[in-house]
Amino acid sequence: MSFTPFHIAIDGPEAAGKGTVSKLSAEKLGFLYVDTGAMYRMTAYLGHTTGVAYEDETGLAELIRKSKMELRNPTPEEKDGRLITVLLNGDDVSWQIRTPEIGQGSSKVAVHPLVRKELVIKQQEIAAHQNVVMEGRDITFRVLPDAQLKIFLTASDVVRAQRRFQQQQTKGVSTTLEEVYQNLLERDKRDRERSTDPLHIVPDAWVLDTSELAIEDVVDLIVAKVKAMRHE
Repeated sequence: MSFTPFHIAIDGPEAAGKGTVSKLSAEKLGFLYVDTGAMYRMTAYLGHTTGVAYEDETGLAELIRKSKMELRNPTPEEKDGRLITVLLNGDDVSWQIRTPEIGQGSSKVAVHPLVRKELVIKQQEIAAHQNVVMEGRDITFRVLPDAQLKIFLTASDVVRAQRRFQQQQTKGVSTTLEEVYQNLLERDKRDRERSTDPLHIVPDAWVLDTSELAIEDVVDLIVAKVKAMRHE
């Protein structure tokens, strides 16, 4: 009997908790966690380090085609707070892509249709033969439109800004809550208004608002739903 992979597709805005929830859900289910946002950050990092402008759609798409992008669960030696290990052309760039500058750059490169097209191909290849929890902003309708479980994970603007600010503080990044809040609103606007695959809720998505829920509670809800769907 042929193996049919089980796909969990999670979309949602910046700082809704997608990364942590997806990572923990994948661990409990024994699935691979795929952070597609890391691939857009890799693209921005590629542009930044090679001198290709964020506005150069063709140049960025060519960089993606020529590059080897790998995502894997961290090894015991790599457990330094990262959710996933990110390898770009064999180099570990897990932390280099997490700066505020690269974060802003990732939303700028994500508006380009050619960039999105190239990355979707890579994302679908990752999921083709394995169970995955994949999160991003176009997973439920572009990358994994046939996923067995589609989730839109969200939270209020204020809660999301507070979460991102706390993350930045933990990393020693010098910023203010107001700056984080304004950057988040700008990111949301770009995500909603981009011409290709704007962030939206698909009709068959399960909408989960995490504003007043602990991470563990959200994970337990998802894991229970998957186990019920798989009759475990």
